[in-house]
Amino acid sequence: QRVRGLLQPGERLMPAWKLALPALLLALGGLLAQAQAKVNAGGEAGDETESAVLAALPQPAASAPEAVASSASAAQAVLQAASPAAPEPTAVLAAPARPTTSGWRLPVNARHAVVIEEGSGRVLMAKDADEPVPIASLTKLVTAMVVLDARQDPQEQLRIADEDVDRLKHSASHLKVGSRLPREAALKLALLSSENRAASALARAYPGGLEAFRLAVRRKLQGLGLQHTVIQEPTGLSPENVSTASEMARIAAAASRYAEINAITSASRAKVPVNGQAREFHNTNRLVGRKGWDILLSKTGYTEEAGRCLTMRMKEAGKAVTVVLLDADGSAQRLKDAAAIRRSLGR
Repeated sequence: QRVRGLLQPGERLMPAWKLALPALLLALGGLLAQAQAKVNAGGEAGDETESAVLAALPQPAASAPEAVASSASAAQAVLQAASPAAPEPTAVLAAPARPTTSGWRLPVNARHAVVIEEGSGRVLMAKDADEPVPIASLTKLVTAMVVLDARQDPQEQLRIADEDVDRLKHSASHLKVGSRLPREAALKLALLSSENRAASALARAYPGGLEAFRLAVRRKLQGLGLQHTVIQEPTGLSPENVSTASEMARIAAAASRYAEINAITSASRAKVPVNGQAREFHNTNRLVGRKGWDILLSKTGYTEEAGRCLTMRMKEAGKAVTVVLLDADGSAQRLKDAAAIRRSLGR
């Protein structure tokens, strides 16, 4: 009644719910903000960075066999105790076109995977290993083999041209148009840090140009007996570059016969001359060079169509194996898959 007495003639008292409406809206906004924050946090947790996964992987223990059996320590057991000399990979090339598993039932995230024991050619694990899918920058292993087969001068200077710019995916590059570098430096960048412009320049500088390069690639694939692998361009940016996990294992085995590819891809970093100045680049596979991991050959790949991909040869517990992972959901998942495989090999 006192409030009503303060009203001017003709004025009406605002209902209580209208008075409370601004406060209700403010509270609702706060709840929505909290909910969104939880969603965002959940997304980050589900897509961990490689650094977080690497930090979670244990360092090798000198004594404690129980650690090898544990899920964490077993992630280091695959590669550290193999013999110094890698077995001849010919047996991998002769692996069955449709692999069968040898009892492994690993819940790997990658949609297509295969693990092959070198020497025997025995398939330890296979998951949809014969379906052709995009392989992204795993393509560069084929590019490197074809370039090396041509036996061109490794010190010849190549120039990054406008044609080397990625206009399909608009990927970033450390090489500006006009940059100059020796052919062997371009090969290192293509394999180690997966530089698309370097791979493109290598193909352009192939004897006879790009068409001759594509013809040489087709001949290479035919020579390896690959029936489901198609390579349309040298970088892997095109989703038309496809293969299967089984055939990628055979490509990795073939690539391992090139000393240059082994040396480049098994290094964690390299200093490369660009425009006459040494620059340091890092391996896109952050397991390379990590204590306890003995990786002999490695190549990663990623495009939206291909997902996260990885192929590598590694040694552990007296075994040398070729691992192929295609279409993992993220780089962290790719690392977790590799660790799971290594754990199983160590058992």
